[in-house]
Amino acid sequence: MAIVDSVVPEIELDQVGMRYRTDSAEVVALQQVSLSIARGEFVSLLGPSGCGKTTLLRLMADLLDPTGGTVRVAGKTAKEARLSRKYGIVFQNPVLYDWRKVKQNVVLPLEMFGVNKAERDRRAEELLELVGLRGFGDKYPWQLSGGMQQRAAIARALAMEPEILLMDEPFSALDEFSRERLNEELLSIWSKVKNTVVFVTHSIPEAVFLSDRVFVLSPHPGRLSAVVDIPLPRPRAREMRTDPEFYRLISRIRDSFEGV
Repeated sequence: MAIVDSVVPEIELDQVGMRYRTDSAEVVALQQVSLSIARGEFVSLLGPSGCGKTTLLRLMADLLDPTGGTVRVAGKTAKEARLSRKYGIVFQNPVLYDWRKVKQNVVLPLEMFGVNKAERDRRAEELLELVGLRGFGDKYPWQLSGGMQQRAAIARALAMEPEILLMDEPFSALDEFSRERLNEELLSIWSKVKNTVVFVTHSIPEAVFLSDRVFVLSPHPGRLSAVVDIPLPRPRAREMRTDPEFYRLISRIRDSFEGV
């Protein structure tokens, strides 16, 4: 298990709700979601399509405003946390600029905030080494595999040294072999960076392999139906995926879904 700070929650949601209005009806995307994430935890938001996982992540990132309840990040509002650059975000697609080389994509946040070129270059080499892309900085994104592109996106998200890394199904478009390998690489990166990670997925095995805790969301309307501790030892290796305890946790999570 990760060593976490249990005194001040890094992220805290209290009775958070989200409603959308359409031309014909009001849609309840999330209903009275309350949860707390400790500093340094790796947690997953897990659930089927339409349960509000991405909406919940966007509320944490201040990309959406809740229609009910409150979101606090290290004692601040989500907006205050965003403005103080506490977040790094990795989306489902890498969203790299094809006309910029990989190194230039990675340092884009530093460039936007006026960091000098020498420091950008130093940080780029450090980040590319961290994510296993040493020697690929002068390539263009279209010259990399999908998994390598996503690693470049993770490096860019870490450029400003965020305390919180928000990840929205970053490996869902990859084949199973690449996905499992990147799960292991992500844990290796996290063990060095030691930030708080909130990871959105619809894969139960992925959530179990990665997480300290799994927040299970069920749809219609989106709500938190269970919080499952993952007591598997760290560091985690692929052999764990065949352990009976791994399968027991998968079954426990599968049984915790409501209204699916």
